[in-house]
Amino acid sequence: MKIVRLFKNKYIIVSIFFVVWMLFFDHNNLFLHLQYRSELNELNQKKKYYLEQIGKTRNDVEMMKTNPAWKEKIAREQYLMKKDNEDLYLIKENDKAPIQ
Repeated sequence: MKIVRLFKNKYIIVSIFFVVWMLFFDHNNLFLHLQYRSELNELNQKKKYYLEQIGKTRNDVEMMKTNPAWKEKIAREQYLMKKDNEDLYLIKENDKAPIQ
C-alpha cells in the first residue's frame, strides 16, 4: 500500500525518471563514464611507458656523447651493423613451446 502511494506522488515519479534518464539515456551516462575511465587508465599506462622510453633514450644519448664503446654497442645491437671483416648471423628464437 505504501509503495502504491509512493508512485502516486509526482515528485517521486519525476525523480525516478530523472535518475533513469541520467544513468542510461543522457549523453554523459554511466556507461560512457566507465568507458572514459578505462580509456584514461590505458592512456596513463601508455604515458608511463613512453616516459620510461624517453628516459632510456636520453640515457643512451648521453652515453653516446661520452663513451665511444657505447656507440659501437648500440650500432651492433640495435642497427645490426658490423665491421668490414665480420660476418653477422641472426638467430631467431621460437616463442612457442614445442608440442609434446
